[in-house]
Amino acid sequence: MEIEKTNRMNALFEFYAALLTDKQMNYIELYYADDYSLTEIAEEFQVSRQAVYDNIKRTEKILEDYEMKLHMYSDYIVRSQIFDDLLAKYPDDSYLKEQIMTLSQIDNRD
Repeated sequence: MEIEKTNRMNALFEFYAALLTDKQMNYIELYYADDYSLTEIAEEFQVSRQAVYDNIKRTEKILEDYEMKLHMYSDYIVRSQIFDDLLAKYPDDSYLKEQIMTLSQIDNRD
């Protein structure tokens, strides 16, 4: 499994998990976050390996579709880069640091 794809799926999952069904959440979390094999997931849920594979592939597409429409992950990345650039350019500005910290905390709410 490609590390870039794994990282992307984990990130998309963090943003859009609430929009998935329980089964989709379980399969994606076990496969990408917990590194379970398709066979292990199939045994856990007493379904075929093919059923797990199909569900994961559909869920990957759903996550990518959500990102294409909502841009939550890509917007988060851009915001983070802007914050980093501002802090690098104005390292002694305490007001700016405070405001960036406030905005960052909004992004990281559960």
